[in-house]
Amino acid sequence: MSTTKGNLSARDLGVIWHPYTQMQTAPAPIGIVRGEGACLYDEDNNEYIDATSSWWVNIHGHAHPHIAQQLAAQALQLQHCIFAGYTHPPAVNLAERLLPLLPGQQRRVFYSDNGSTAVEVAIKMALQYWHNKGQRRNKILAFKNAYHGDTFGAMSVSGRSVFTRVFDDFLFEVHFLDVPSKDNVADIIATIEATEQVAAFIFEPLLQGSGGMVMYDIPGFEQLLQYCRQQQILLIADEVMTGFGRTGKNFAMEYLQTAPDMVCLSKGLTGGSMALGITTCTSDIYDAFLSADKLKTLFHGHSFTANPLACTVALASLDLFEDPACALNRQRIHENHQRFLQELKQIGIIKNARLLGTILAFELVTDNADGYTNNLADYLHRFFRSKRIMLRPLGNTLYILPPYCITDEQLAAVYDSIRALVLSLQPA
Repeated sequence: MSTTKGNLSARDLGVIWHPYTQMQTAPAPIGIVRGEGACLYDEDNNEYIDATSSWWVNIHGHAHPHIAQQLAAQALQLQHCIFAGYTHPPAVNLAERLLPLLPGQQRRVFYSDNGSTAVEVAIKMALQYWHNKGQRRNKILAFKNAYHGDTFGAMSVSGRSVFTRVFDDFLFEVHFLDVPSKDNVADIIATIEATEQVAAFIFEPLLQGSGGMVMYDIPGFEQLLQYCRQQQILLIADEVMTGFGRTGKNFAMEYLQTAPDMVCLSKGLTGGSMALGITTCTSDIYDAFLSADKLKTLFHGHSFTANPLACTVALASLDLFEDPACALNRQRIHENHQRFLQELKQIGIIKNARLLGTILAFELVTDNADGYTNNLADYLHRFFRSKRIMLRPLGNTLYILPPYCITDEQLAAVYDSIRALVLSLQPA
């Protein structure tokens, strides 16, 4: 393997296959060599404002010294240990600190690697829960246009889309529901009533991320969850994106009265520093797997389950998250977004401008259908790269989802880049 130094972007093109990227037509990647706060820096020391938190993971900013210091200390103590039959302080400490913060009566933590695997664990828990109890319940409910990950179980409970189309014939059957609005809850419930043997309902609470930053009705959603609770349908809250303050509250399920049976976490869990997934559950779920019969065991695990380094940075991220300054920053971002939102609503080529917590989103009006494959995305990518603003559109949907440490001046620069975009799209 060559170690010759040179232009990072050119070297990359010779050896790497990037995610969600048509490698034949995509522009060469920008080589990033360091980060600080809400900014990243390329090989020529050009600064880029990370307005999407590097795929929604980096909640405290890049290269945060507290996280780095805790990671370095742990690396000299214990880097990894098999987690079947053994345990270690970072895993136990993280579970003890995290569970009381979560919505509902979450009592157990199951560790995995990322958001997709956290979802896989939850699906397997739900299906085997009913199997262990001797009840035949094997149907899963999910929302249309949902996105829960790219492994096969996670794809199965995701809406059929550009992300799954090649694999649709290999995915298990799921009953998909419309997202709730003020007018359709009765119809959604009628759909569920016509579906037999429902084991669980998995959902992204209040916000569908990759589905286009779709925000939906809280009262209607509450009514839907209450109905599922009455029918003993297990509730799986996928808070991989919405967790750790993104929607304004610490967790999106805090907007609802009905508590989940399971919660999936990743992304902001480690402050964007390392890969880690968590699936939590209630005592009722956990107890259904306790038996002298070994066949009732949850046969699931990963080589890097509860990696001590990852658990340590998650603990460091929690330190920062629980600092009152974090909540103040989230409120400050929301207030800045709120002012810019009013401006966006007056622009003719922008529609459906919306805001939830620190997430501001809108669509640009085009002749093509809204969605991930809208051709405007290529232009948007190039435009914001030229402005040195990291905004990654979902088709013609643009959103701002910044690290909580972003300054007012940096937010203003992001808003200015959007104003410049609008001018570039206006007819001459």
